[in-house]
Amino acid sequence: MLIDARGKPCPKPVIMAEEALSKITEGVVELLVDNEASVKNLSRFARKNGLHAESRMEDNHWRVRIVKGYTCAPLDAEEEHRESPSQKDYFLIVATDTMGKEEGLGRTLMKAFFETMKVTRELPRSIFFLNAGVRLTTVDEEMIPILKDIESMGVEIFSCGTCLKHYNLESELKVGYRGTTNHIVEGMKALRTVWIG
Repeated sequence: MLIDARGKPCPKPVIMAEEALSKITEGVVELLVDNEASVKNLSRFARKNGLHAESRMEDNHWRVRIVKGYTCAPLDAEEEHRESPSQKDYFLIVATDTMGKEEGLGRTLMKAFFETMKVTRELPRSIFFLNAGVRLTTVDEEMIPILKDIESMGVEIFSCGTCLKHYNLESELKVGYRGTTNHIVEGMKALRTVWIG
């Protein structure tokens, strides 16, 4: 299967690869990309999923080949082992429904951030949505399927109960659970905390 991902912004080539690979039990997916960052992201994605990847330069683009159907050890198994514990060793607090002040761009960036988190499997242990961030777990129809996928990968998702009430969204919660400030305090006490917003 050949996918032309040239001109596609990150993380689109990785998302396209994941979609294509999910449709086959074994075989080869090849992607054409036009930047080195996409080559590295695809190689990393393959390694994290136990797949073999190789790439080569052709004219003004790269061809990345991902093979599915047998389990490959990561290229650097020791490095992968060292990285794994830290991947879930943080608590993510999302206090906004956009990244930055420009609303349209901010929504696009927020969606891309969570899509990248999902496909690269760089997952926190827990995500706590508060303030306007609770819109992402309630009324944002583009974000809810992404967050459900992330939750199915073992991430705990909470939305601030007070914030849901403030925005009159208590009955709209579609992913995760209603949370309290206790979840924030416990998360911050036990884990490295990262804030968005």
